[in-house]
Amino acid sequence: MKQALAVLGMVFIFVSGAAAQEHPAIGRLLTTTYFTLAPTSDAASSTLPLAVAPSALASSSGAPSPSVSAPASFSFAANAPSAAAPADPPQYVQGVHVIYNWQAYFGYTFFRFYEVPGTQRNTNGFNYSMVYYFKNWFGVDGEFAATRTSQNAFDGWFLFGGGGPRFRWSGPRGLELWGHVLFGYSHFTPQTSFGSQDAFAYEAGGGADINVLRSRWAVRLGADMVGSHFFDRYQYSPKVFAGIVYKF
Repeated sequence: MKQALAVLGMVFIFVSGAAAQEHPAIGRLLTTTYFTLAPTSDAASSTLPLAVAPSALASSSGAPSPSVSAPASFSFAANAPSAAAPADPPQYVQGVHVIYNWQAYFGYTFFRFYEVPGTQRNTNGFNYSMVYYFKNWFGVDGEFAATRTSQNAFDGWFLFGGGGPRFRWSGPRGLELWGHVLFGYSHFTPQTSFGSQDAFAYEAGGGADINVLRSRWAVRLGADMVGSHFFDRYQYSPKVFAGIVYKF
């Protein structure tokens, strides 16, 4: 029995070799590795399917083997942050000044008093005022002015005190433009032969306050027209002044 099985095995090997020589494609099928594993990581190799070599199938069927191109490689760029948009230019605040309700002023005054037709006196002195603003543009103004004069070898004074409304406009860099109308009382010395030394008076004018180094201090320049009624006559006399303002 063993001898019979050995003989049959030799016959089978002989027949297989003869068939392979007659059909070369069959020989290649017998010698070609048909199954390959993708060279990937352990996790990927456990999930990828087995691939059959296409060249072996094409050879066995006698058809020309198509050229197989490698799969296109894809590059995955990291989600790099887009270029940052240019930042807005820095904002600079200019000309910010606090507006105060109270203002106190003291300064020099030049007053040219037209006493009677043909007679005028140049006087020099000071004036003082206080202002309170109920609103940014409207306030109440009180003023006292005293200027010294000389007449007929006698020294004298022209005094004025009054009050009234005041209006202002606050401009850039702490600049303030203002105007006022004041009504009050005036006194003139020395005694003259023209008449009384006391009279009703008023003044109207304006000026500008120029802020100093963004502080509470300012320089004031202004001019007024002073009206009075001495000696049964009306006088219209100019006054100019300059001084310092303190705001609080």
